[in-house]
Amino acid sequence: MKATRADINWLSDPTVYRVNRLDAHSDHRYYHTMEEAERKAPMAMRHDLNGNWKFSYAVNVASRIESFYTPDYDCKGWDDIEVPGHIQMQGYGQLQYVNTMYPWDGLDGVRPPAIPVSSNPVGSYVKHFRKPESMTGPVYISFQGVESAFYVWLNGEFVGYAEDSFTPSEFDLTPFMKDGDNKLAVEVFQRSSGAWLEDQDFWRFSGIFRDVYLYTVPEIHVRDLFVHTELDDSYSNGHLKVDLDLLQADAAASVKLELKDADGTVVAAGEGTFVNGKLSLAVAAGEVKLWSAESPYLYSIYLSVLNAQGELVEAIVQKAGFRRFEMINKIMHLNGKRIVFKGVNRHEFNVRSGRTITAEDMLWDIKTIKANNMNAVRTSHYPNQTLWYELCDEYGIYLIDEMNLESHGSWQKMGAVEPSWNVPGNLPEWQGSVLDRAESMLERDKNHPSILIWSCGNESYAGEVILNATKYFHAKDPSRLVHYEGVFYDRNYEATSDMESRMYAKPADIIEYLESNPSKPYISCEYMHAMGNSVGGMHKYTELEQKYPMYQGGFIWDYMDQSIMTKDRYSNEFFAYGGDFNDRPTDYSFCGNGIVFADRRVTPKMQEVKFLYQNVKLVPSREDLKVVNENLFVNTNEWALSVRLYREGVEVYSSIGEVSVEAGSETVVPLSLPEEAVKLPGEYAVHTALVLKKDELWAEAGHEVAFGEHLFEVAAENAEVPAGSISVVEGDVNIGVMGDGFTIQFSKGVGSLASIRYGKREFIAAPPVPQFWRAMTDNDKGYAQGYDAGVWFAASLARKCLKVELNVAESGDRATVAFEYGFSISAELRVRTTYTVFADGSIQVQTDYKGAAELPNVPVVGLTFKLSADYDQTEWYAMGPEENYIDRAFGARLGTFSRAVKDLPTPYLVPQETGNRTGVRRVRITDSRGLGLQLTASASAPVECNVSPYTAFELENAAHHYELPPVHYTVVTVAGRQMGVGGDDSWGAPVHPEYLIPADQDLSFTFTISAIDSSSK
Repeated sequence: MKATRADINWLSDPTVYRVNRLDAHSDHRYYHTMEEAERKAPMAMRHDLNGNWKFSYAVNVASRIESFYTPDYDCKGWDDIEVPGHIQMQGYGQLQYVNTMYPWDGLDGVRPPAIPVSSNPVGSYVKHFRKPESMTGPVYISFQGVESAFYVWLNGEFVGYAEDSFTPSEFDLTPFMKDGDNKLAVEVFQRSSGAWLEDQDFWRFSGIFRDVYLYTVPEIHVRDLFVHTELDDSYSNGHLKVDLDLLQADAAASVKLELKDADGTVVAAGEGTFVNGKLSLAVAAGEVKLWSAESPYLYSIYLSVLNAQGELVEAIVQKAGFRRFEMINKIMHLNGKRIVFKGVNRHEFNVRSGRTITAEDMLWDIKTIKANNMNAVRTSHYPNQTLWYELCDEYGIYLIDEMNLESHGSWQKMGAVEPSWNVPGNLPEWQGSVLDRAESMLERDKNHPSILIWSCGNESYAGEVILNATKYFHAKDPSRLVHYEGVFYDRNYEATSDMESRMYAKPADIIEYLESNPSKPYISCEYMHAMGNSVGGMHKYTELEQKYPMYQGGFIWDYMDQSIMTKDRYSNEFFAYGGDFNDRPTDYSFCGNGIVFADRRVTPKMQEVKFLYQNVKLVPSREDLKVVNENLFVNTNEWALSVRLYREGVEVYSSIGEVSVEAGSETVVPLSLPEEAVKLPGEYAVHTALVLKKDELWAEAGHEVAFGEHLFEVAAENAEVPAGSISVVEGDVNIGVMGDGFTIQFSKGVGSLASIRYGKREFIAAPPVPQFWRAMTDNDKGYAQGYDAGVWFAASLARKCLKVELNVAESGDRATVAFEYGFSISAELRVRTTYTVFADGSIQVQTDYKGAAELPNVPVVGLTFKLSADYDQTEWYAMGPEENYIDRAFGARLGTFSRAVKDLPTPYLVPQETGNRTGVRRVRITDSRGLGLQLTASASAPVECNVSPYTAFELENAAHHYELPPVHYTVVTVAGRQMGVGGDDSWGAPVHPEYLIPADQDLSFTFTISAIDSSSK
């Protein structure tokens, strides 16, 4: 659409989404010289407008300064605002997080395409600039991202209007430019008809949040290029075709093309002359190296644009990868091989700047993703910055590139499907806007080999409008497949998606689909809702990869917490979530679903993701190693094979070598552990790993890419009872057990162990009591554990000691005190904790849980007690090093590790159960001098253990970490079993049955407490 005057009514008209905006085009760089192009120099024909702009904020259309764009209006007294950046992140308007509902829900009853009137924040921006001397030709402006609609004026003249927050909007400024000072004015509206299509699960920002720059072009300019890399049916010989489109259709011009490999050798060349501004150049590339995430080999296409005199007027170097992505027999294939997506959904986010992210952010992200065995990213739910695609090409990541479309709140309300006023649906007035979003994405991103799949957006139900987007993608780019999950809700539009895509389907549901003779392969575009302490049971999904060929992976939700750093009332920084800015409506902490924290620190959940996503499975035994290479293209000899043998956590042998297994193959190789290394009795762990031989872009040499473990024991003679004698004093209230250097006291009144005194040091700050409750995780809250199982909260707070028994061995070398507890929640429920004190001062603790019927599942069966906070250091011999749970322990390994107590809890967005370790054989809890307690359990019957500065109840009662009390204690909880954390979703999916604790199931566990000092080993 063309216009010379702005019209405010465009904001609520879905048929108006671009006025005077230039057509979308490829994102290639262009230069005056080939030397500049070759080194990817800063583009001399671009001029950056980022930085401080003058700014005025208004709460709605009526209160804005309408004439601010005129040349005579003086903005010098206005505030400054940083571009790129969100308005709301710079002190204006309302920060607000909502998930599925529209942000005005309950405040304004509008229905599409109408928009709220009283609350539609307006940002008026002004930038003065002078035309760069280097720009002798036409001058254009590019806005890489503006949310959600904006008008542009230059020197008082209307330039254009655009919607679509996440693709570039470009305009021709040439007719309006002046010599000397130019006044650029931009008016940005948070609400527009486009906002009905941008109801993604994220913070609701507005403003100019991506780069803004001026650009010019040479006298002959390739406006658009489309690279087609084709392979023959042997997937070995390549054919290159490049479609070129000139800005100046009548120019007399030609192009010379050279295809160079990564070493700079020319492998193919061609040339041609433009006719009516168009040219298709095709060359045979011969035998080529293929691009994949495993081996992201890139060629360079050198394009020399020549004028009629044969002079170089434009130089372009475009990266290209030869790969073929196709459907073969209902299965997606890359270069002839069945592909499995080991993916994650990724929002662009920075804890301090929102969706305005930097190159450094993107580099950290791609290195982290690669280093943790992920091979795919879905750009949820909008096109990303161009640099991200370039990095994915270079580092090797498969992309689902998703167009900027989500209308979740128009058809799903509190989980119920109700599409009575769904947009875009079958409404023709929305067709142009939706197709424009598809076109803007495809035209910009089409030359990136990392993109295998176009996506029609997210959670917008189904209908003809979205189906037509698929038809556009297929017609424009047959080399890629098209994805859309929404057809799950309306099978009349099945053709919208080339694959069956679902969100948060349970493993059983996926299996049911795969065993129903389906017509399409399956992916989970979202699964493993990683909210808080989550990602339990992920193995149930990854185990489908080799069992069902039509199961082709999934994308974890999601990569990074979307929390914002702010300050509490005492000026201490904290991670804020929805509602913390008094934003209403809000969806509170539902923005915290990342396997990475918002400040770009990896969460413990990544330990499980990395292991379950590894492409090579290592299965060692005492004698040999089975190597299963599930890579599609690379041999395991790309990496070094590390073998380490540990006894009781101490390394006794190591070797480094190599194993050669072709992609898609497996073999068994001998390990040949030296006999002398396994002579002593004890528990042994064989750790095998494939590690990088050399530095890669994403990790240094030695980085582990695959791991496997085997445990075995060399039997020892039965341990003897510690020699020596004890004395026992039974008083009216207390029972004392004394020996050489220790006094242990039990209280009949308290009904528990009351004192452990080794030497002059008292260790017990609060006596051990049975523990059944854990601070609810986000997933626990999602399936109403507080409602269904709250009786265990009560049982953990109070119990009645029914019986105290004392037994002194006739030999005089040990004494046993037992306490039996009853609970108000059931007359049958019993817990008996027995303490046996030996002559060396060690205390064997055995807890027997006798279950009862008609009670809800138990969150944890354990024993909890407190030490002084002086005991603030731990050393573990357990499954680790990161926290793990019975349904999230595949990525954990048996070993020794040390942590300060304050570092054991994971700082999830909302305080909750955290820091558990399974398979605990030994944990030492000491002070700064190395004095403290040691807890041990047998390798054949290890326990679970949690050491924290906080009780479960303190965590339960805190909504933010700043609400937790000052640290006074070290809280130790030893458990026979804790339920899993789950993760199928966070709004009702229970933990899988095998990872629950039925209330009527008896359970016993044993551990030993002993003293340690700095000389203990």
